[in-house]
Amino acid sequence: MFVRDMTVSDVQRLDAQSQDADVAFVMDEDAFRAFYDRTSRAVWGYLVRLTGDRHVADDLLQDVYYRFLRASATYESEAHRRNSLFRIATNLARDAHRRRRVRPVQPLADEPQVAAPGDLAGRSQQRMDLHRAMDGLKPRERAMLWLAYAEGSTHREIADTLGLTPRSVKLLLFRARRRLAGLLTGGRS
Repeated sequence: MFVRDMTVSDVQRLDAQSQDADVAFVMDEDAFRAFYDRTSRAVWGYLVRLTGDRHVADDLLQDVYYRFLRASATYESEAHRRNSLFRIATNLARDAHRRRRVRPVQPLADEPQVAAPGDLAGRSQQRMDLHRAMDGLKPRERAMLWLAYAEGSTHREIADTLGLTPRSVKLLLFRARRRLAGLLTGGRS
Protein backbone atom coordinates (compact mmCIF):
# COMPACT_ATOMS: atom_id res chain seq x y z
CA MET A 1 0.00 0.00 0.00
CA PHE A 2 1.40 3.37 -0.97
CA VAL A 3 0.65 6.64 0.76
CA ARG A 4 -1.76 7.59 -2.02
CA ASP A 5 -3.67 4.34 -1.38
CA MET A 6 -4.03 4.86 2.37
CA THR A 7 -7.46 5.22 3.90
CA VAL A 8 -8.38 7.50 6.78
CA SER A 9 -8.38 4.54 9.18
CA ASP A 10 -4.84 3.59 8.04
CA VAL A 11 -3.61 7.11 8.75
CA GLN A 12 -5.33 7.16 12.13
CA ARG A 13 -3.86 3.76 13.05
CA LEU A 14 -0.33 4.79 12.07
CA ASP A 15 -0.72 8.14 13.84
CA ALA A 16 -1.83 6.38 17.03
CA GLN A 17 1.11 4.00 16.82
CA SER A 18 3.59 6.82 16.27
CA GLN A 19 2.25 8.73 19.27
CA ASP A 20 2.86 5.68 21.47
CA ALA A 21 6.61 5.76 20.94
CA ASP A 22 9.33 8.31 20.49
CA VAL A 23 10.87 7.20 17.26
CA ALA A 24 14.58 7.76 16.73
CA PHE A 25 15.44 6.74 13.19
CA VAL A 26 18.88 5.21 12.87
CA MET A 27 19.02 5.54 9.07
CA ASP A 28 18.78 8.75 7.16
CA GLU A 29 16.20 8.95 4.40
CA ASP A 30 18.58 8.12 1.53
CA ALA A 31 20.02 5.10 3.33
CA PHE A 32 16.54 3.83 4.11
CA ARG A 33 15.37 4.27 0.51
CA ALA A 34 18.36 2.29 -0.74
CA PHE A 35 17.75 -0.43 1.86
CA TYR A 36 14.05 -0.53 0.98
CA ASP A 37 14.85 -0.82 -2.74
CA ARG A 38 17.19 -3.74 -2.06
CA THR A 39 14.87 -5.67 0.24
CA SER A 40 11.20 -4.80 -0.33
CA ARG A 41 10.59 -7.13 -3.26
CA ALA A 42 11.95 -10.14 -1.37
CA VAL A 43 10.00 -9.30 1.79
CA TRP A 44 6.81 -8.74 -0.22
CA GLY A 45 7.24 -12.09 -1.99
CA TYR A 46 7.77 -13.77 1.36
CA LEU A 47 4.61 -12.16 2.74
CA VAL A 48 2.58 -13.19 -0.32
CA ARG A 49 3.73 -16.77 0.13
CA LEU A 50 2.93 -16.75 3.86
CA THR A 51 -0.45 -15.07 3.62
CA GLY A 52 -1.60 -16.29 0.21
CA ASP A 53 -3.02 -12.83 -0.52
CA ARG A 54 -1.27 -10.01 -2.41
CA HIS A 55 -3.44 -7.32 -0.82
CA VAL A 56 -2.70 -8.50 2.70
CA ALA A 57 0.99 -8.66 1.77
CA ASP A 58 0.85 -5.05 0.55
CA ASP A 59 -0.57 -3.92 3.89
CA LEU A 60 1.85 -5.99 5.92
CA LEU A 61 4.86 -4.78 3.93
CA GLN A 62 4.19 -1.24 5.03
CA ASP A 63 3.89 -2.36 8.66
CA VAL A 64 7.14 -4.36 8.40
CA TYR A 65 9.16 -1.31 7.45
CA TYR A 66 7.33 0.91 9.92
CA ARG A 67 8.15 -1.46 12.77
CA PHE A 68 11.69 -1.90 11.51
CA LEU A 69 12.28 1.85 11.67
CA ARG A 70 10.45 2.22 14.94
CA ALA A 71 12.65 -0.42 16.59
CA SER A 72 15.69 1.80 15.98
CA ALA A 73 17.98 -1.12 16.72
CA THR A 74 21.64 -1.29 15.82
CA TYR A 75 22.64 -3.99 13.39
CA GLU A 76 25.92 -5.78 12.88
CA SER A 77 25.57 -6.13 9.12
CA GLU A 78 23.26 -5.92 6.13
CA ALA A 79 22.37 -9.60 6.64
CA HIS A 80 21.39 -8.89 10.24
CA ARG A 81 19.09 -6.06 9.06
CA ARG A 82 17.55 -8.37 6.45
CA ASN A 83 16.95 -11.13 9.01
CA SER A 84 15.29 -8.60 11.27
CA LEU A 85 12.93 -7.62 8.44
CA PHE A 86 11.99 -11.25 7.81
CA ARG A 87 11.46 -11.83 11.54
CA ILE A 88 9.10 -8.85 11.70
CA ALA A 89 7.34 -10.05 8.52
CA THR A 90 6.92 -13.53 10.00
CA ASN A 91 5.37 -12.18 13.17
CA LEU A 92 3.01 -9.86 11.30
CA ALA A 93 1.94 -12.68 8.96
CA ARG A 94 1.26 -14.92 11.96
CA ASP A 95 -0.85 -12.21 13.53
CA ALA A 96 -2.76 -11.67 10.28
CA HIS A 97 -3.32 -15.42 9.99
CA ARG A 98 -4.78 -15.53 13.47
CA ARG A 99 -7.13 -12.64 12.70
CA ARG A 100 -8.61 -13.94 9.49
CA ARG A 101 -10.43 -17.08 8.57
CA VAL A 102 -8.40 -19.77 6.94
CA ARG A 103 -9.34 -20.40 3.30
CA PRO A 104 -10.24 -23.98 2.41
CA VAL A 105 -7.51 -25.72 0.48
CA GLN A 106 -8.33 -26.61 -3.11
CA PRO A 107 -7.77 -30.33 -3.75
CA LEU A 108 -4.98 -31.11 -6.20
CA ALA A 109 -5.55 -33.12 -9.36
CA ASP A 110 -4.98 -36.88 -9.06
CA GLU A 111 -2.23 -36.94 -11.65
CA PRO A 112 0.44 -34.23 -11.65
CA GLN A 113 1.07 -32.76 -15.09
CA VAL A 114 4.71 -32.64 -16.20
CA ALA A 115 5.44 -29.94 -18.74
CA ALA A 116 7.88 -29.98 -21.62
CA PRO A 117 10.66 -27.37 -21.28
CA GLY A 118 9.09 -24.98 -23.83
CA ASP A 119 5.48 -25.56 -22.76
CA LEU A 120 4.16 -22.29 -21.26
CA ALA A 121 0.78 -23.76 -20.36
CA GLY A 122 2.43 -26.68 -18.60
CA ARG A 123 4.73 -24.39 -16.61
CA SER A 124 1.75 -22.27 -15.66
CA GLN A 125 -0.03 -25.42 -14.46
CA GLN A 126 3.02 -26.41 -12.43
CA ARG A 127 3.10 -22.97 -10.79
CA MET A 128 -0.60 -23.26 -9.95
CA ASP A 129 -0.05 -26.75 -8.51
CA LEU A 130 2.87 -25.48 -6.45
CA HIS A 131 0.82 -22.52 -5.23
CA ARG A 132 -2.04 -24.80 -4.17
CA ALA A 133 0.36 -27.22 -2.49
CA MET A 134 2.08 -24.38 -0.61
CA ASP A 135 -1.35 -23.19 0.55
CA GLY A 136 -1.88 -26.69 1.97
CA LEU A 137 1.14 -26.33 4.25
CA LYS A 138 1.15 -24.83 7.72
CA PRO A 139 2.34 -21.21 7.89
CA ARG A 140 5.64 -22.16 9.53
CA GLU A 141 6.31 -24.80 6.86
CA ARG A 142 5.64 -22.26 4.10
CA ALA A 143 7.90 -19.75 5.80
CA MET A 144 10.74 -22.25 6.18
CA LEU A 145 10.56 -23.43 2.57
CA TRP A 146 10.38 -19.89 1.25
CA LEU A 147 13.30 -18.68 3.34
CA ALA A 148 15.42 -21.71 2.44
CA TYR A 149 14.75 -21.97 -1.28
CA ALA A 150 13.46 -18.61 -2.49
CA GLU A 151 15.64 -16.42 -0.27
CA GLY A 152 18.60 -18.79 0.14
CA SER A 153 18.74 -18.36 3.92
CA THR A 154 20.98 -20.60 6.01
CA HIS A 155 19.57 -22.83 8.75
CA ARG A 156 20.82 -20.36 11.38
CA GLU A 157 19.14 -17.44 9.61
CA ILE A 158 15.89 -19.41 9.35
CA ALA A 159 16.12 -20.26 13.04
CA ASP A 160 16.68 -16.60 13.97
CA THR A 161 13.84 -15.43 11.73
CA LEU A 162 11.27 -17.97 12.93
CA GLY A 163 12.34 -18.12 16.57
CA LEU A 164 13.53 -21.74 16.43
CA THR A 165 16.68 -23.47 17.53
CA PRO A 166 19.18 -24.03 14.71
CA ARG A 167 19.22 -27.77 15.46
CA SER A 168 15.48 -28.10 14.85
CA VAL A 169 15.49 -26.32 11.48
CA LYS A 170 17.09 -29.20 9.58
CA LEU A 171 14.44 -31.70 10.71
CA LEU A 172 11.52 -29.31 10.33
CA LEU A 173 12.70 -28.31 6.86
CA PHE A 174 12.99 -31.97 5.87
CA ARG A 175 9.42 -32.60 7.07
CA ALA A 176 8.12 -29.53 5.24
CA ARG A 177 9.77 -30.67 1.99
CA ARG A 178 8.35 -34.16 2.41
CA ARG A 179 4.87 -32.79 3.08
CA LEU A 180 5.08 -30.47 0.06
CA ALA A 181 6.20 -33.38 -2.13
CA GLY A 182 3.25 -35.40 -0.88
CA LEU A 183 0.83 -32.62 -1.76
CA LEU A 184 2.37 -32.24 -5.21
CA THR A 185 2.08 -35.96 -5.95
CA GLY A 186 -1.61 -36.14 -5.20
CA GLY A 187 -2.04 -35.77 -1.49
CA ARG A 188 0.16 -38.58 -0.22
CA SER A 189 2.47 -37.34 2.52
